[in-house]
Amino acid sequence: MPALATPAATAGRVPSSSRQPDWLRVTHLLQLSRALDDIEESRLLPGREVMYQFSARGHDLAQILLGLELTDAHDGVTVYYRSRPVMLALGVGVEEAAAGPLARAGSFSDGRDIGVVFNHPGRGGPTVLPACGGVGAQYTPAAGWAQAIGYHRETLGDATYERSIAVVLGGDASVATAGFWSALTMATTLRLPMLFYIEDNGFGISVSSRLQTPGGNIAANLRSFSGLALFEGDGAYPQQAADRVSEAVGYVREQRSPALLRLTVPRLCGHSGQDTQAYKSAETLSRERANDPLQRLYRYLVPREMSEAEWARLAQEARQEVESAVGRALARPHPDPAQVRRHVFCEQRADGRLELQEQGGLAPLGHAFARSSLKAVPEPSRINMLTAIRRTLDVELALNPRMVVFGEDVGPKGGVHGATLGLQEKHGVARVFDTSLSEEGIIGRAVGMALSGLLPVPEIQFRKYADPAAEQLNDCGTIRWRTHNRFAAPMVVRVPGGFFKCGDPWHSQTNEVAWVHGIGWRVAVPSNAEDATGLLRTALRGNDPTLFFEHRALLDGAWARRPYPGDEYVVPFGVARRVREGGELSVITWGAMVERCEEAAAASGVQVEILDLRTLMPWDREAVLASVRKTRRCLIVHEDNLTAGFGAEIAATLAKEAFFDLDAPIERLAMPDIPSPHSPVLLEAAVPGVESITRAIRDLASL
Repeated sequence: MPALATPAATAGRVPSSSRQPDWLRVTHLLQLSRALDDIEESRLLPGREVMYQFSARGHDLAQILLGLELTDAHDGVTVYYRSRPVMLALGVGVEEAAAGPLARAGSFSDGRDIGVVFNHPGRGGPTVLPACGGVGAQYTPAAGWAQAIGYHRETLGDATYERSIAVVLGGDASVATAGFWSALTMATTLRLPMLFYIEDNGFGISVSSRLQTPGGNIAANLRSFSGLALFEGDGAYPQQAADRVSEAVGYVREQRSPALLRLTVPRLCGHSGQDTQAYKSAETLSRERANDPLQRLYRYLVPREMSEAEWARLAQEARQEVESAVGRALARPHPDPAQVRRHVFCEQRADGRLELQEQGGLAPLGHAFARSSLKAVPEPSRINMLTAIRRTLDVELALNPRMVVFGEDVGPKGGVHGATLGLQEKHGVARVFDTSLSEEGIIGRAVGMALSGLLPVPEIQFRKYADPAAEQLNDCGTIRWRTHNRFAAPMVVRVPGGFFKCGDPWHSQTNEVAWVHGIGWRVAVPSNAEDATGLLRTALRGNDPTLFFEHRALLDGAWARRPYPGDEYVVPFGVARRVREGGELSVITWGAMVERCEEAAAASGVQVEILDLRTLMPWDREAVLASVRKTRRCLIVHEDNLTAGFGAEIAATLAKEAFFDLDAPIERLAMPDIPSPHSPVLLEAAVPGVESITRAIRDLASL
């Protein structure tokens, strides 16, 4: 296949003869990769030692050539499930490469994730960001890493990032995903040093690439895409693959601009170990076998670069090395089931120190935050919650040069709700900036930035708009657990939502329970300006990803106004606030319902104790249990839908832990199982109001 490059890509090329790879090393690595695949396919998969096997046969030569080009200490690489050859080329040991699929202790996930979902901390060399099982999920974190390279270099003044790049590996089917197009938009509009490395084997499992991309060639379709250099070649031809890889990597390093490299490769295996490839014709299978990169490398090197005997010796040595490594990996113990619940969140050791992740966020860098205080120092005047959030962001931006705030319309406009008004003017466009309209891109970008050592604070305009980012949010929350504390991606995602004057199914959703159920996420739902300040500052100085929910009705609500509590004030997560003391009945609530519950309690004539949970992950179980054991009655009030809302979790806990302390059934008052209606009349009929809460209090107290 002829090579293709755009005119921009050809500028500044170095003759390929001056960049010849170490073919001896390439051969050794390729033989290692083939031996690993063969042993897994022929022995370990049939013997059920390996549960999921994804061979890289056919993809391997070009990946190895790519890996040997990635030598910068700050290069970031995102991979997918067929990427073991590049891992070997990046220096991952053969035993570790074998131990992952065997799900053995001490492997890169400690048996928690599929063995081909790789990760590798930088340790002075390139970082392989924690891979995900979802197709296309690797693209936007790579774009975030690429943007962080520029931030480290230009804003933080770190000259060691001068030639660093981000590389994302993907198959031809993955170019149909939202993640690919979102990352492509980011890379080209921001001119990021990012290489899209596309391995085109013609199939997405069994689906032809022509059903993924018009004409089956993503490079051909992108020839008019502004700001993108294109390279094409055949990844099975050694010299051509080496030239194209070197040219593409060199272009991104020199020009600090994005490029896409498409290499055709044969898939000499099924999609996975269980795939028989019955959908491929005999002609296709024969053509793929004839294009085997291992055989083409042999014909290219023997006898020109090495003898037949030397080739045979390299193959035998690689096989022996792999057999030995697999034996050592099999001898490792299975993971300890007693440890499986560990590392969902950052943990504290017995000596009080945190058990930090190896990479990601500020904590492993030894970053020291300014002084924090649990004591509020209130100013004389009251401010609304919106001002409290903006002021807290402003203070923390000034104190922490690694913090960045971004999202749709957060720049000159100051956010659709006004929470970031004036922050870009004060702190600059590198630190407070607008993004393209892609929630997948906003959160995926944040993941890459967090893994690079920044503190990203993305805004999602409304709770419902977080749905397109659900994959990235879920993947982010599980990073610490599925890498066995190797990596974490601390960030604070600000999400407004809930009713405001009226409602609708698109802007007024709360559904906070979805992120309580999202493993690894802390969730804050403040009800007033003082708590918003303290909880937001705690989140910004934490070491876990946090979803910070900003209720629209409270942003400028008179009841939610409080004096600003000072630039050091923090509120610990998992500590409820007692809004009102009482001995007859406990009301457990949060968010916009706190105000309504307080009014209802005053109107009810019942001695009501109200607890504002403030955070739902973690939530203050002990405070709730203590209150209910005292009053012996409990009403849970929330805005989210009744069925499977977070109130059900509280009720289940009370039913188990305080059953014999109750004098009446636990009651819940919530929105019925309908979307938020638009009409103010319908909205008030659906959302718990002061009258309905008052009535529920009186009814429960009378039992």
